[in-house]
Amino acid sequence: MDYKITELQGFTHQIGHLVSQMEYARKTTLEAVNGLTVEELDFLPNKDSNSIGALLLHIAAIEKGFQIEIFDGRTPNQKEMAEWGDPYNLGEKGRQNIRGNALDFYITKLEEVRKRTLREFAKLNDQWLYENRLWDNHPSNHYFIWFHVFEDEINHRGQIRILKKMLSVRSN
Repeated sequence: MDYKITELQGFTHQIGHLVSQMEYARKTTLEAVNGLTVEELDFLPNKDSNSIGALLLHIAAIEKGFQIEIFDGRTPNQKEMAEWGDPYNLGEKGRQNIRGNALDFYITKLEEVRKRTLREFAKLNDQWLYENRLWDNHPSNHYFIWFHVFEDEINHRGQIRILKKMLSVRSN
């Protein structure tokens, strides 16, 4: 893999740059969790924290939520909320309901969601990135919103790395 933000075949110039960044963030997230066991993915250092597994599913849920909002132009339906609500919101329900899954489960969810994002991006052009829209009651554009998707992933990857350090201290 090249460490360049560059144009990518199948995408317009700026969308290729965005995808380059998103894919690098994902690569480093996957490297951070490589080889973790179910017990490690479920580890909670205290009653208010999120597990690594929950954070991975949250990363997928955030991207899924923006797909629904932006590509589908709607809010999540009941079925989507049943699947993605707990990982989107995390908290107590996330701690209770997101556990007991092997790493492959989380990676599959991340990959499934990302495949749709890339399919949709391939249909769009750079002008679309700069279209004005409201996000969280603030003037925004699609570029910023999708930047936020991988910004959120990077933030949670930092949490994952801290949790991994806590795991290694615990096992020593």
